[in-house]
Amino acid sequence: MYKVILKKNEEKRIISGSNTIYANEVLRVENKDKNGSLAEVYSFDDKFLGKGYINHLSKVLVRLFLNKDEDDSKELFKERIKKANDFRVSLGLSSAYRMVFSEADALPGLIIDKYEDVYVIEISSLGMDLKKDIIVESIIELFNPKGIYERCEENLRTKEGLKSIESTLYGEVPDSVIITENGLKLSVHIKEGQKTGYFLDQKDNRLALRRYTKGKTVLDCFSNSGGFSLNACTNALKVTAVDISERAIENVKENAKLNGFNNIDTITGDVFKVLRDFKKDGTKFDVIVLDPPAFTKSVSEVSDALRGYKDINILAMKLLNEGGILISSSCSHFITPVLFSKMLIDSAREAKVNARCIEIKSQAPDHPSLLLSDETQYLKFYVLQINKR
Repeated sequence: MYKVILKKNEEKRIISGSNTIYANEVLRVENKDKNGSLAEVYSFDDKFLGKGYINHLSKVLVRLFLNKDEDDSKELFKERIKKANDFRVSLGLSSAYRMVFSEADALPGLIIDKYEDVYVIEISSLGMDLKKDIIVESIIELFNPKGIYERCEENLRTKEGLKSIESTLYGEVPDSVIITENGLKLSVHIKEGQKTGYFLDQKDNRLALRRYTKGKTVLDCFSNSGGFSLNACTNALKVTAVDISERAIENVKENAKLNGFNNIDTITGDVFKVLRDFKKDGTKFDVIVLDPPAFTKSVSEVSDALRGYKDINILAMKLLNEGGILISSSCSHFITPVLFSKMLIDSAREAKVNARCIEIKSQAPDHPSLLLSDETQYLKFYVLQINKR
C-alpha cells in the first residue's frame, strides 16, 4: 500500500477535520500500487492520519475516508450508504432527495440521488470509480431499485483523469420519473435534465418562496424545470418562467399541467436579454427569482462571474415594484458568501435602491456541509426587499 508522508505542520488541517491531501502538502510517497488504490497518510513525525484513495493525476492527491482499522470493503460501503439514507429518512424525506453527499457522508467523490425507485449516481474521483461495482451492488441489496443510472459532470471527472459518462448501470431507467416535492408533482428527466436530473438542494427554499408570492406577479429567471415557478403558482396572481433552454421550458409546461396550474406564462430566451427587454418596455414585477447556473467552475473565472451576477441583480432590482422581493442565489462554491454579499451591496448601490435583507438561507439538509470543506457549503440564497431611495 502507498504510504504518504506530509510536510511538517501540514497535518494540522487534517487533524481539525479536513479530508483532502493536496500534492504540494506532501513530502514524499513511499511504496507503489495501482493509481486509485488506498494510501495510508502520515504526518511528518510519522503519526497515522487515515487512509484514502490516491490519484497522481489530481491536485487532490489523497481523499481520506478510512480509519486504520477499516478497509474499503462492500460491507463498509453498504454501512455508510445505509447510514446516509437513514439520516434523510429521519428528516421525513421519501420521494426524492440526495442520499449520499460525498465528503459530508464520508464517501468522498460519490453522490447518490434518489428519485422514487430510480437512483442516479455521480462519481468524481478515480478511487470511487474503481469501486463502482461495489457501490451498485450495495444500492441493489439495500433498496431493490427499479434502475440505477450514472451521470457525471465532465469538469469534475476531467480533473481526476476520467472521461464523462452517462449510462444505465442496473435495471430499467425511464426517461422521466414523477416525484413529489412540497406537495407538488414534478416530472424529472433523469437522462436529459440538469445535474442528476433535478436541483434537489433548493427544495426548502422553493417552499419558502410561497410566503412572498400570495397575490403577486412573479418572474422566475433561469427557471430550469420550474421548481420555483410551481411553488409560486400555488398562490401567486401570475408567474412568468424564463429559461434559455427550450427543453427546460417544455418541462415547466409539463409540470404546470401535472399540477393543474393555469396562472403561468413561459419565455424561451436569454435571461440577460429578457430582463433588458422588460426594462425597455417598463414591465415590472412584485417578486423576482434569480437562480442561475454556476457562472464559474474555477477560481480564475470568479471576476467574470461576479460581473455576471451583478449585471442580473442590478437589472432585477430595477424591475421590481416598490417594496418588491428579490430572491438572489448562487450555487458556485468559488463565489464565497462574503463575495456574494458584497456583490449584492454593490448592485443595490448602482441600482440606487435600498435593499433590506429578509432571509439568508443555504442548501436543504439532505445536502449537509462540513465546516472545513468549502465545496460542501456552496449555496447562497438571499431574500431582499427592494425600496426606492
